[in-house]
Amino acid sequence: MPNIAVGLGGLGLGATIGSVLTNETRTQLAQAGGPASFIGSLTGMIGAYLALLMVLLISRIPLVERVMGQDGLLRWHRRLAPWPIALLAAHAVFITIGYAEAAHSGLLHEVGTLLGSYPGMITATVGLALMLVIGLVSLRAIRSRLRRETWWLIHLYMYLALAISFAHVIVLGPSFVGHPLARLMWSVLWAGTAGVVITYRFGLPIFRSLRHRLTVVEVRREAPGVVSIICRGQKLERLQVRGGQFFEWRFLTPGLWWQAHPYSLSRLPQPRTLRLTVKDVGDHSRALASLRPGTRVAFEGPYGAFTREARTQRKVALIAGGIGVTALRCLLEDLPRSSDPVVVLRTSTAEDLALHAEVAQLVRDRRGRLHEVVGRRHEIALDSTALLRLIPDLFGRDVFVCGPQGFVDDLSTTLGSSGMPAGQLHYEAYAL
Repeated sequence: MPNIAVGLGGLGLGATIGSVLTNETRTQLAQAGGPASFIGSLTGMIGAYLALLMVLLISRIPLVERVMGQDGLLRWHRRLAPWPIALLAAHAVFITIGYAEAAHSGLLHEVGTLLGSYPGMITATVGLALMLVIGLVSLRAIRSRLRRETWWLIHLYMYLALAISFAHVIVLGPSFVGHPLARLMWSVLWAGTAGVVITYRFGLPIFRSLRHRLTVVEVRREAPGVVSIICRGQKLERLQVRGGQFFEWRFLTPGLWWQAHPYSLSRLPQPRTLRLTVKDVGDHSRALASLRPGTRVAFEGPYGAFTREARTQRKVALIAGGIGVTALRCLLEDLPRSSDPVVVLRTSTAEDLALHAEVAQLVRDRRGRLHEVVGRRHEIALDSTALLRLIPDLFGRDVFVCGPQGFVDDLSTTLGSSGMPAGQLHYEAYAL
């Protein structure tokens, strides 16, 4: 499936480039400003196409999400994100240079002419400015200093930037002027992308939230800074949840209703209840400890490919760092009893072992083994030597790793460099 998706994306890119090449003649290239205008047209079309593709990657399309998982989709999204912004910025620069050379005028004069004389140019400029701001705040050095809520709100403006740029592309794009079929196909592509976003990012979550009518019934302390939130609802069996999956939760209180955050289920759905378990690591998760029974809940999901369907081997090893125990505990509950699980829980202190009793019981029920690695990272390393001591047949198992981003990155690197086949390693990272 990932290869098919990459292939389809490549075909679309090829068609986009072809539409520009077939509309360019030697005569046009030989004219003043011709080469710069051609480069501007090419970078603009490719940038617009990649921007639509970038949006589709995070549109929560169920089939794609189930196969690639949100981690995989986000990795592709992050790899792709700099390109459309850079290409669209290059488009603006080269088009301005090309038009200025053709008119034998200065660059600043041509900027004024473009903004004042061409339809859709002002909105397109605003759209590009929004994209540049979004690209800037997405840089790691800046992103790490922002609250997640702030970054998420700024990121939503990408939809606005693309929407207000649409008319500019259709009206002025050389591939569309005098080519009604090409204009129709591009319009269908943009409308289809908008339809996918509206359906899966807004329509389906609203429908499911209204159908299942979740409300908070209890907030239970599990460990220092860790609470479980039990929600009651209707027809929860229709959600078809797999152990290890997560939802985007939106708690409808005055301070929280406008933002959705991802939290894994910490046990499989019961006939009328769902349970999530969260650790106090930010403003949103800290506020959840104060939720009152009766609070209404809207949600998106379930999402994630961190499930038993990802297995390639009969036996499994499950490794959780800190609050990563939530998804691991739910995945463990969903595993067949023949999976012979070896579970490793990694925490800084013994009192941080949230849901420990439940995990221990599930391991006993499956006749597996449970190891607790307690201590600071610099005191007790969880390297390949330590893992092989705990799990001698490690490379004959599927390994599921869950926890904070740094923990998952370090352990994935360790396992990969030790020879763990990539197909046997599965991970879910929690990031702010």
